Amino acid sequence: MIRRLRIKFVCINMTIVTVMLCAIFVMVLSFTKTNLERESIRMLQTVALDPMRLGHPGEVSAGVRLPYFALQLGTGGDLVAAGGGYYDLTDAELLRELAALSTASPQQTGVLSEYGLRYLRVSTPTAQCIVFADISSEVSTMNHLVRNCLLIGSLSFAAFFIVSLLLARWAVKPVEVAWTQQRQFVADASHELKTPLTVILSSTQLLREEGADETTRARLTDNIFSMSRQMKRLVESLLELARVDSGFSDKPLSAVDLSKAVTEAVLNFEPVFYERHLELDSSVEEHILVRGSEAHLKQAADILLDNARKYAAPESRVEVSLKRVGRKHCLLSLASAGAALTQKELKDIFKRFYRADSARSRDGSYGLGLSIAEGIVKGHRGRIWAESREGVNTFLVRLPVCRENGY
Repeated sequence: MIRRLRIKFVCINMTIVTVMLCAIFVMVLSFTKTNLERESIRMLQTVALDPMRLGHPGEVSAGVRLPYFALQLGTGGDLVAAGGGYYDLTDAELLRELAALSTASPQQTGVLSEYGLRYLRVSTPTAQCIVFADISSEVSTMNHLVRNCLLIGSLSFAAFFIVSLLLARWAVKPVEVAWTQQRQFVADASHELKTPLTVILSSTQLLREEGADETTRARLTDNIFSMSRQMKRLVESLLELARVDSGFSDKPLSAVDLSKAVTEAVLNFEPVFYERHLELDSSVEEHILVRGSEAHLKQAADILLDNARKYAAPESRVEVSLKRVGRKHCLLSLASAGAALTQKELKDIFKRFYRADSARSRDGSYGLGLSIAEGIVKGHRGRIWAESREGVNTFLVRLPVCRENGY
């Protein structure tokens, strides 16, 4: 699919480039040809308006820059005079043929391509003047321009093709990453659902067999109930992740007191931390307002606190801090002592179904919490990341504050 997408991207780019190059070259050729014709006709008109010079060979009228000659015909169409300083006008038969061809046309101006001449007829009450100009230089100029356009077009096409290949790789890269992540997500979700489903089916099959005592039945029923709750939590997490991925554009956003939300989350988790013999300290600056969804921001704070509860070292301290950073942002941080995270773990920890400690894969954690928190933070135009220094792991969230803060 990715390869087809790249090919489609290149084809669309090259189609656009080809159309644009053709349009540009057609306009250049058209404008150049029109200008050359206009200059040639203007020169013919200059000569035609100066009929007194027809009999003075070698004299050139002002504004004349092309080889030309003029014929003057009488009222009966007979050749009366011929003049011009660039042609041998001794061949009377040729001159009569040129005069006949030019007068046979209904147009006052035209081109005799077989002779390489452009003509202009000017009629007076007593005579008719026909001026001819050589167009060989005009044709040569146009041919040279066409060759240059074809050469430039070919080089430009090749250059744009190479650029399109590079752009296709760059543009499709996010799609490729998303596609890979989606496939990995489906595989991980299937794996997480496979184990509880297997336990439920096996327990159900054993329950249906005859001869099972009450103790066995109770144990099997407990297994089914436990696996069902585990699947329920997983499905709820998947649905929440899907809702977060859909964004918050369809939900009304308002000014949320983040200080209050974080304080409430800390108060709710204090008994849980106490049961695990963990200290929970908080330093929350008051009246920090952010624009967003209060429910989702609370959920993000709960996820970070729950993550700290699970992975903090026994009898250690978890420190929660919320403060303003500069005039436009605030910073929420949760620091806890624990096993140091490697650089790879710091990079992968927000991936779906990722667990830094595989031994905790069956404590109700599926590795989706931090992914949900990341989606919530990004949906609020913020940034979330993790740091690990000297045995202390810190999760940080940077969010833009509201103008209501006075900043």
